[in-house]
Amino acid sequence: MKFKFALAWALGAASLGGPVLAHGVVLEHRQLSSVEVAAQFETGEPMANAQVLVYAPDNPSEPWQQGNTDDQGRFSFVPDTTLVGNWEVMVRQAGHGAIATIPIGAATGGEATNLALEAEAEPSPESLISPSTTLSPVQRGITIGSVIWGFIGTALFFARGKR
Repeated sequence: MKFKFALAWALGAASLGGPVLAHGVVLEHRQLSSVEVAAQFETGEPMANAQVLVYAPDNPSEPWQQGNTDDQGRFSFVPDTTLVGNWEVMVRQAGHGAIATIPIGAATGGEATNLALEAEAEPSPESLISPSTTLSPVQRGITIGSVIWGFIGTALFFARGKR
């Protein structure tokens, strides 16, 4: 029984020093006659089949277009050039997401431009998706506490003996 408790304790202690696995999101877009958005995690893995919501400048509360990214994390749309202003493209998948703001209008003259910008992860006031994947000190403390509590519970389960 002491061996099991020591093993559970050693596993718990070993897991505290490991890195926390999380995904950040990088959005890039190019503006040609259409706008192409490429979404990928910070690891470079494409966000395949992620949900995409496109918001027009005149109605930022309802999506102008919805869709999914392809296997390479790409999504294209042709904006209505009569709607001048900042278009917002939100891409999200499994709790990860980001919003790209894309200016469309007189500055581009409706002609093809080639922009390669890294989208800023802007937090949306209505969004529950955190744009940052780093954990705050409170979240880190709760995570570590939960892991320790799990190991203590496991150790107590094995320490109860046979009944």
